[in-house]
Amino acid sequence: MYLASGPIYRLQCEKEVEMSESDCESGVTSSQPVKSCLFEDKMVRLDDDDKLHNFLKRLFLSGMGTLGKSTTVVAIHRNTHCTPSAKARFQSFRIYADATAQQRGGKINMKCAWYGASRDEISGIIDHGFGQCERPENGALFGSGVYLYPATSSIDSIISSDVDENGLRHVLLSRVILGNVEEISCGSKQFRPSSEEFDSGVDNLSAPKRYILWSTHMNTHIMPEFVVSFRCSTPRGSQRPKHSVRKPTSPWMPFSKLIVLLSEYLPANAINLIKKYYNDYRAKMITREHMIKRVRLIAGDKLLASAIKSFQSKANLPVDM
Repeated sequence: MYLASGPIYRLQCEKEVEMSESDCESGVTSSQPVKSCLFEDKMVRLDDDDKLHNFLKRLFLSGMGTLGKSTTVVAIHRNTHCTPSAKARFQSFRIYADATAQQRGGKINMKCAWYGASRDEISGIIDHGFGQCERPENGALFGSGVYLYPATSSIDSIISSDVDENGLRHVLLSRVILGNVEEISCGSKQFRPSSEEFDSGVDNLSAPKRYILWSTHMNTHIMPEFVVSFRCSTPRGSQRPKHSVRKPTSPWMPFSKLIVLLSEYLPANAINLIKKYYNDYRAKMITREHMIKRVRLIAGDKLLASAIKSFQSKANLPVDM
């Protein structure tokens, strides 16, 4: 990730994450990384005592909000860009960074961004680059593109991550050339820049919660750099529901009632996070499916099943979630 051609190619993170060039360079000169057992022959594992490892760990956990306390970072791996195809993509990224700077008056607008996926999908991205975009008809809210999330919002990327056979989830941290961005409205069917004036999209110009890179740019404007592998536990208290656990026979339940029931077991900060996602869903900022995934991640399936069963036994009615 450390390019010899000058600062234009260095990792440029947002000011809010306070990543200095000395932090970046220390990751090269500190302890030697060991080969990864998770992504063997694709990446190298940063030593746990590495300064860059510790910085990325803090960055990831701080972006997890209240879930950071129940999340354990198991390993962080760095992309070596060592295969011929990886070198070509790396070189292409440099060329497009220069081209964007020339076209936009020196403004590259390069950011760090998270992307969550299964281990196999991440492995494929490291090997071959991005191969597809989410289509609007399949649940995408802001057009057909690759959705990435700001460096300070790692929690949003893990919704798309899957648990592997070792109980681990994985997310990518990439450099992204945003260039000149345009705001994409919710429900858009857009799949490319609306004009030559723009390079990428965001859901909100003043406070973006997601970056949208179109299929025309996904393998030239995104450079995967690190994989963070982690284990996320359910909050304390969700392991001890008062009612017997059984898969609910109906998924329908008023969300306001669910929040009240969950507040009996979860701490206030977890409930506030659930309320935030519910408000985002009502404002059509996220899909119902994404909201449910986030609530499941925070509360855990056992506690949710117990809460729904408790409600059904008291109301004896099928209800809408």
